[in-house]
Amino acid sequence: MRDTLFHIFFVWYPYVCLTVFLIGSLIRFDREQYTWRASSSQMLRAKQLRWGSNLFHIGILMLFVGHFVGLLTPKAIYTTVMTVPQKQMLAIVMGSIFGVICFIGLTMLLHRRLFDPRIRKNSTFMDNAVLIILWVQLVIGLATIPFSLSHSDGLVMTKLSAWVQGIVTLRPVAYETLQGIEWHYLAHLLLGMTIFLIFPFTRLVHVWSAPVWYLGRRGYQIVRTRRSVQPASAPAPAAARKPMGRPAQPVQQPAE
Repeated sequence: MRDTLFHIFFVWYPYVCLTVFLIGSLIRFDREQYTWRASSSQMLRAKQLRWGSNLFHIGILMLFVGHFVGLLTPKAIYTTVMTVPQKQMLAIVMGSIFGVICFIGLTMLLHRRLFDPRIRKNSTFMDNAVLIILWVQLVIGLATIPFSLSHSDGLVMTKLSAWVQGIVTLRPVAYETLQGIEWHYLAHLLLGMTIFLIFPFTRLVHVWSAPVWYLGRRGYQIVRTRRSVQPASAPAPAAARKPMGRPAQPVQQPAE
């Protein structure tokens, strides 16, 4: 029974989540573009949103980049510049720093969403659910740090990297690879895949529309002038305008 559950959750379930993630996002963009937005509640309470949103986005973006690069970089490439234990220590330090930043920001957003009466009334079930799921996922991720420090050889990190790379390259590794790993890591993997599963049904879809092209856009500046601008002269009346073409010739009546 244990082997069957591992095979379902860590071999089949990732592909179900990725399929719903990609196809669901495409269908929602094509059929429900008016719901493709972040649905900001800044007008209801701006101060706590400003701090919470900035801290959350800084932390979550750096955590995403760290997980993406750390898990998908082949061992043969990163071992040319550092050893496996050094890579794990780098991941622990950077993950701790940005994990705490993200935790503070997300906690502020969750508190604002749940305990402000006006914001709670204007929130949907999925708005609250996705914040709670992200908060729990972040807490589990931070809880794995002491376990990572207890085995500094990087063996667990190597197994997790091999599992992720196998899923992405459509060559999944055997489910036995993850057996024996602490439950914190397994719960972190399952909840992370579940976030991909519910992604198309939440406001998280605005991630696809991140304005990254603004970074290379040419800037412009609006400058006001104190010089008086003369109004344009009014056009001449129609009767006073010079007729175009040859003047009309009088019509001569025939003599009787």
